[in-house]
Amino acid sequence: MSRGLTLLFAIAGGTAVANLYWAQPLLDLVARDLHASTSLAGWLVTATQVGYAAGALLLVPLGDVLDRRRLIPGMVLCSALALIACALAPSIGALLAAVTLLGLTTVSGQLLTPLAGDLADDTNRGQVVGTVVSGLLIGILTSRTISGFIADAAGWRTIYLVAAAAAVVFALLLRRAIPPLPAKAHLPYPQLLLSVWHVIRQVRAVRWTLFLGAIAFGVFTMFWTALTFLLSAEPFSYSVSVIGLFGLIGLAGALAAQRAGRLHDRGRSMSATGWGWAAIVVAFVVAAFADRSVAGIIVAVVLLDIAVQGVNILNQTRLFAVAPQARSRLNTAFVTCNFIGGAAGSAAASVLWSAGGWRAVSLTGAGLGCVALLVWALGRRGPLLSERSG
Repeated sequence: MSRGLTLLFAIAGGTAVANLYWAQPLLDLVARDLHASTSLAGWLVTATQVGYAAGALLLVPLGDVLDRRRLIPGMVLCSALALIACALAPSIGALLAAVTLLGLTTVSGQLLTPLAGDLADDTNRGQVVGTVVSGLLIGILTSRTISGFIADAAGWRTIYLVAAAAAVVFALLLRRAIPPLPAKAHLPYPQLLLSVWHVIRQVRAVRWTLFLGAIAFGVFTMFWTALTFLLSAEPFSYSVSVIGLFGLIGLAGALAAQRAGRLHDRGRSMSATGWGWAAIVVAFVVAAFADRSVAGIIVAVVLLDIAVQGVNILNQTRLFAVAPQARSRLNTAFVTCNFIGGAAGSAAASVLWSAGGWRAVSLTGAGLGCVALLVWALGRRGPLLSERSG
C-alpha cells in the first residue's frame, strides 16, 4: 500500500461519497427548475441516503467474495451512469429515482476502506485506513460548498455532469491501480448477507464497538442538525451560504482521523478512544454556553469534529482487526449502525430543539457522551478486547 495508492483511494473515496451531498444546497434551485415544491425537493436528500443505506447493506459485503479490482471500478462506472441520469432528469419524480440509484451505487468509498485495510500491513494499517477515511470526510465536508459554487456559475445540472466525468476518470485509475486479489470467502449471496449478522452475534467486541460507533455518529448529526437551527435564528440570522461555511471548520476532523490511525498503530487505540469520548463531552459542555458566541461555537465544532472522527477511525480500525477475512462485512455492519445512529440523532435534534432549544440539545449530547464514556470504561479491559462472546 504505497503512499500514491493510499492517496488515490482517499481522493476517489471522497469524490464518491460527495455524491450523497451535491443536492443539499441546491434544493431550492431544483424545485424552481422542475416546478416542484420545496418540501418535495427535500426528499432528494432522503432518497439518496436510503439508497446509500441499501447499498451498504446489499453491495458492500460483496467485497469479501468478488475480485475488487473489477467490483470497485464497476461500481464507480455505475455511479457515473446514475449521475448522468440525475443531470438529464426531466421531472422531480425522475430525479428522485435517479438519486436513489446514485446512493445505491456510490458505496465504492466503503469498499475502498476495507480494501486499504487488506493491502496495508500490521505496522501501518491504522495510518492507511485513517488517510482513506479522512479523504471520505473531506469529500463530505467540501461537497456542499463545491456544489453551490458550480451551480451558481453553470446551473444545478452541471455539478452532476462534472461528477460523472470525474467518476469515469477514477474508475479507469482504480482499474489500473488495484492489484488482482483472490476472494477471501466463497459464499452464496444469501449466506453472505446472513454472515454479517453471524459476525455481530458471535463476536462480543464487535457488538460493543458498533454501539459506541452509533452513539458517536448520533451525537454528531444531532449537533449539526441543531446547529443549523441555531445559526439561522436570532441573534445570528445567518444565510444558508454562511451556515454552510461552518462545515469547512470540520476539516479538522479529517486531520484527526489520520492522526488517530497512527495512535492505533502504536498500540494506543483503547486509551485514545477514552480521551476522544471525554473530548466529546467537553465539546457539548462548551456548546451549551455558546448559544450567543460565534467563537464558542467554533471551538465546540472543532473539538467535536476532531473527537468524533478520531473515535470513528479507532473503532473502525479495531473492527478490521477482529476478522481480517470479513472486513467488508464488518464495514457493512459499521456503516449501517452509524446510519441508524445518525438518523436517530437528526430526529432527536428536532424534538429537543422544540422542547428546550440549543441548551437541551447540548446537554443531551453531553449526557450521551458520558454514557459512552462509561461503556468504554467497562469494556476497555474486557468486552471491547475479547474476540468471542463466549
